[in-house]
Amino acid sequence: MQFPQHLLRYMPLAAIAGISVGAVAVLSRIDPNVPGNPLPPCPFYALTGLWCPGCGSTRCLHALVHLDLPQAMAMNPLLIVSIVPMLVMALHGAGLWPAKLGWLVRLFARPIPWLVLIVSYWLLRNLPWYPFNLLAPG
Repeated sequence: MQFPQHLLRYMPLAAIAGISVGAVAVLSRIDPNVPGNPLPPCPFYALTGLWCPGCGSTRCLHALVHLDLPQAMAMNPLLIVSIVPMLVMALHGAGLWPAKLGWLVRLFARPIPWLVLIVSYWLLRNLPWYPFNLLAPG
């Protein structure tokens, strides 16, 4: 039996929704800030001692689940900033984004600015000086 082709466009949105529900279920019960919690640490940080662009994401999402935006921003501001563009692109991919707002999708879907942003964030959050040290988790 073959999967209906017209439903394929909803798969990214369904995946985001499923992952979000799972993350909320886990992070509402488990606090990643507590030593010895069952959630895995960042392997890049464990190997290098440097923050990767995703470091602090679990603690950021935990803070969001508990509606603590300042704490979420302290853990990983890039994740907070990227949630809306990811949602916009997923809605567009499912055909649920208004055509009038297509300019916003074109703006968010440009890969070079994202690459520059992520690499810059990665480098800057590892600098030990103010204000760059504010980008490190916690």
